Amino acid sequence: MSDWPEAWSDENRGSRYGRGSASAQPEGARVMRQVRRGPAAPPGQGGYGGPGPSAPQYGGVPQQPSYVDGGGNTGYDSGYNTGQVYGGPGGGGPGGPRGDYGPRPAPNWRRRIKWTAITVATVLIVTTVGTYFWADSKLNREVDLSKVIDRPEAGEGTNYLIVGSDSRAGLSDEQKKALHTGSAEGKRTDSMMLLHVGSNGDTLISLPRDSDVEIPTYKGSDSGKTYQGTGRHVKLNAAYAEDGPELLVRTVEFNTGLHIDHYVEIGFAGFANIVDSVGGVEIDIPQDIKDTKSGADLKKGKQTLNGEEALAFVRTRYALSGSDLDRTKNQQKFLNALANQVATPGTVLNPFKLYPTMGAGLDSLIVDKDMGLWDLGSMFWAMKSVNGGDGKSMNMPISGSSNGNLVWDKTKLKTLVEQLNNDEKVTVSSE
Repeated sequence: MSDWPEAWSDENRGSRYGRGSASAQPEGARVMRQVRRGPAAPPGQGGYGGPGPSAPQYGGVPQQPSYVDGGGNTGYDSGYNTGQVYGGPGGGGPGGPRGDYGPRPAPNWRRRIKWTAITVATVLIVTTVGTYFWADSKLNREVDLSKVIDRPEAGEGTNYLIVGSDSRAGLSDEQKKALHTGSAEGKRTDSMMLLHVGSNGDTLISLPRDSDVEIPTYKGSDSGKTYQGTGRHVKLNAAYAEDGPELLVRTVEFNTGLHIDHYVEIGFAGFANIVDSVGGVEIDIPQDIKDTKSGADLKKGKQTLNGEEALAFVRTRYALSGSDLDRTKNQQKFLNALANQVATPGTVLNPFKLYPTMGAGLDSLIVDKDMGLWDLGSMFWAMKSVNGGDGKSMNMPISGSSNGNLVWDKTKLKTLVEQLNNDEKVTVSSE
């Protein structure tokens, strides 16, 4: 007779007690985890500080049960469910071994400001140095003043010869038509100015291209051959046409007695591009101007000229009196306005304006081999100074004409040169 309850047979007893084990005795009692709860709340106290059951033991959080092995073994109990995770001795809360979860310390603003300032300063220095070398590398240093012979001694201050040429280099046929430049080969000087930068005010002097000058003995810029002077007199712009910038510098120095420290030249295309890169230049037009030769069609009054209009304005001659002196006055006025607009915080501190302006200007300038970016910047700031009234703007003093050429007033010229060489305030008038 079977000792097993009904429906259990020997085939399905297996080897374990309670599941068909053949053993007459059950296995040892299996150790079961017991639920251990904390001490009961004192009478009259309920949860969360008020009457009721299950008042929290720590920090307003209900006491959690812990699990321990039967028989008093506590190997399973990690303390995680004792409520100490919410704070209290032995847990991760304040005063416990796992760190302080109290209020976060106030940020060290002095340290943050210091490192922010260092970062900003570093970025500015790197950007400034990078911009300087980028811009300096774009200068076209094509003119070699070492080829100029028999030069006068240098005086105080710095003298720049600034030349606007009628070069059409880089212009398409459509651009030549739009700018009314014509298609003449080669290049000639369309305007010439002397800029003296000194400690007693900067002085900008226009040299009319029709000025009567003597071509002296000179050395050919390409051939290196010496050409003896014959005393012949020509218009000033003929010196440039004959042998380029080096002969022009030699002729200016010979006829004035001034030492030229730096040479700067810009062509038609470069001039128009610079004006467009700054969004146009505001200027007060002295009178209505309509000139078919330069393409100018402007109304009297204050207005902003784009590159095409600006080039037409500075080239206009026949719509005025026909004299080159009137044109040089307009050229001075416009260049001063251009320098005043370029040398502003709105352009210098705005990379979206600064880099296009520098790119347009530097690509189109031709300078001497000793010209640096610092010298170029000094020139522009001096032109702004002249426009702001801190310097003097004038034409070369004229005493009359000879064979259609304008003759310089030799007495005034001598005084002017002395004052510039000694870096004195210029008192000479062009009137």
